[in-house]
Amino acid sequence: MSLLSILSSSFLLLLLSVSRGQRSSCDLCDLHMSCDCSRQGFSTVPMITQQAITLDLSFNVIAEVTEDDLRNHTPLRVLNFRGNRIEVVSCQAFTTLERLEVLDLSQNRLSTLNSTWFIGLGSLHTLNLLDNPYRVLGALPLLQGVSRLRRLGIGGAALQELRRGDLEGVTHLEELTLNANNLQRYEPGSLAYIWPLGRVLVNLRGPFLTQLDLAASLLWDVSYPETQLVLSDLILTTSQSVRPFSQTTLRRVRSLSFSNVSLSDEAIISFLQVTTRAPLTFVSLDDVTMIGQGSWERANLTDHQSMDEFLVRDGKLLDTFHFSSLVQLGFLLVYPRKVSVIGCQVFALPCLTSRLMVNVEFLDLSDNLMTDMALQEALCGTDWANIPTLTDLRVLNVSGNPLKSLSVLVGLVSKLSKLTHLDVSHTGYSSMPASCSWPSTLRHLNLSWAKLTHVGPCLPVSLEVLDLSHNDLQDLVLVLPKLTELHLSGNKLLGLPAGWRFPNLHTLTIQYNTLNIFSESDLRAYKRLHKLEAAHNKFVCSCGFVSLLQALARGAGGGGAGKGDLRLSDGVESYVCDSPLHLQGQQVRTVSLGLADCQLVLFVALVCGAVLVAVVGLAVLLGRLHAFWYIKMMWAWLRAKRSSASRRRRRLEEGGAAEPLFRYDAFVSYSERDARWVEDFLVPELEEPGAEHLTPLSLCLHKRDFLPGRFVVDNIMSAMETSRRTIFVLSEHFVSSDWCRHELHFSHLRLSAGRAEDDVLVLLEPLGRDDIPKRFCRLRRLLDSNTYLEWPPDDEQRPDFWRKLHRAVGRGEE
Repeated sequence: MSLLSILSSSFLLLLLSVSRGQRSSCDLCDLHMSCDCSRQGFSTVPMITQQAITLDLSFNVIAEVTEDDLRNHTPLRVLNFRGNRIEVVSCQAFTTLERLEVLDLSQNRLSTLNSTWFIGLGSLHTLNLLDNPYRVLGALPLLQGVSRLRRLGIGGAALQELRRGDLEGVTHLEELTLNANNLQRYEPGSLAYIWPLGRVLVNLRGPFLTQLDLAASLLWDVSYPETQLVLSDLILTTSQSVRPFSQTTLRRVRSLSFSNVSLSDEAIISFLQVTTRAPLTFVSLDDVTMIGQGSWERANLTDHQSMDEFLVRDGKLLDTFHFSSLVQLGFLLVYPRKVSVIGCQVFALPCLTSRLMVNVEFLDLSDNLMTDMALQEALCGTDWANIPTLTDLRVLNVSGNPLKSLSVLVGLVSKLSKLTHLDVSHTGYSSMPASCSWPSTLRHLNLSWAKLTHVGPCLPVSLEVLDLSHNDLQDLVLVLPKLTELHLSGNKLLGLPAGWRFPNLHTLTIQYNTLNIFSESDLRAYKRLHKLEAAHNKFVCSCGFVSLLQALARGAGGGGAGKGDLRLSDGVESYVCDSPLHLQGQQVRTVSLGLADCQLVLFVALVCGAVLVAVVGLAVLLGRLHAFWYIKMMWAWLRAKRSSASRRRRRLEEGGAAEPLFRYDAFVSYSERDARWVEDFLVPELEEPGAEHLTPLSLCLHKRDFLPGRFVVDNIMSAMETSRRTIFVLSEHFVSSDWCRHELHFSHLRLSAGRAEDDVLVLLEPLGRDDIPKRFCRLRRLLDSNTYLEWPPDDEQRPDFWRKLHRAVGRGEE
């Protein structure tokens, strides 16, 4: 080997290892270790948690599964590779998955199957290999050792051959799905050893068209009395095309179903003749196309007494106008107990007399085109007296038909003496008669998806299950003592129906209404309610409602006669607040309401009480601090200043001369009880001093200089405004006078405004700081910070007192 080839190989291996080392990851795993990695565009198996139990990789673009991809995922039980592009699977890709129970490799590109894939998968019970392009099932045997396999899907459009031994080791299947539309070779006995075999679904379009012997051989191998046989994709147009069913007759198959099948008149007659006296108990035709005209008279003599159930679903008539009545198949309806003709566009039926349907107990005519008149004809409504009709009928389903009159229906079913279940949902009923006569045996009534706006006493009291969902009901006034289930979803109800009307109710569904709220007392009215579904309503999340819902979520609800066994079967997470606005869209279980939301009256009372206490406390505090007095004085001072300014402005506007800035040298503030000292001593000494060197001063006294008729405070403020200083004559009488205190406070305000010089304090008698009341806080501060003059008791000291006072107040010299 050349050096170049060695280097090239090494480089390729390196690139491969790097690419494998850069695998993408998938973190879409829930708490149950179920990983949904479908439709994510993965081209390789992504890395996931090693604890994963379920891994869904369906509908990606994975092309290869290697032995390293799943090596460390031994806990895996479900592995889904459906809808990828897998072409290559390593021999030991799944060998470490000893606990794997479900493996889906369908809809991939596997052209060959390898038995080594399944070695060690002893726990596997479901395997799907459908719709891959393999032509054979690989080397023999494919599934040796997979002894617990119970569900198997094999085949596809490319499958051409099944050999004896392909499925050796598979001995017991609950379900076998075989897509063999293009099968060309079948070795008899290839499927014969699979027994017991519960259900077989086989697509055999090609063999039934070109290789009837192959089809017959295959049917022989999978036909057992207890096996449910389902055949799909068949075109049966001739008598020869139904010949393989002689094998199912010989094998005494009891259940035979057809899906996506086309039938001619000749094929139907031949099939009935081939299966005459066969032990068939169940025959169904699903998605069937009738290509004949319904001429089946030749089959009238066939015997199908064992027929117990006959079902036709989604039937189509290619020649509707020439197709004769289905009464031509009436001989098939004589013996079955269950007859279903669903979605077949049936618009008319003959009178179904008891002679035509002897044993029928279950009749399903849903999703057809039956009108009220057609239903009357089918149930022989035109001649009740002479024709016994469906005397054993217990279940009648006429839902999905264009029925309009509920009165007609009641009249038709009133004589069905054994009727227990009636389904008339998806109809056009818009009103209900005032009174009705129902069979006394009726227990289940389905009136959902109609147009009812009101439900009166017409309904039978014998009902145990009533479905009125998806109508236009706004209220429900009924008394049904035997009712155990009531379904009211999709209406316009504003509240729960009164519980006392349904004393035996166990289940109530009332979703998608306009329900705002319900209380614990509403639920307790239902004595036996155990299951409630009320989500998707416009709930007002009040305190009581939120508390109730959260209690129900914890399993402590108020239903079931107060036993706490009521449960919200639709999940508490589906209950969402619609109002108030700040809670809109929030799940009720997560709502947390405070005292203001839950106890509004108590909250308002507490707030008002707290505010009242605060106001009273503040008032007491302000009273102790004399704040109200200060506010009053402030207001008076401001008013006086405004009044004074107004007077000056008017005087100037009238052309008068401006007043001088200061008219007085001092304003004298004193108590009325000290007036004699002021008038006898202070005024003469300051206004008419004996000493020639002292300049006479002008004093303002309230008795002499205040203008009569003016407010006292205005006079005080005017006197202070027009005086350079204020002389406070302090005594015990002064501190007990409110007016003196006003004047002292005004002086402080004047000083704060920058309109005054220092005040002069004169003590007529000794006055300590403690002798002054606390409300005289201004005076107490002045005594602490300012120099004051004391009136001397000795006459010799008085001249010196007057000189100091004159100097403090006046403008002259000694």
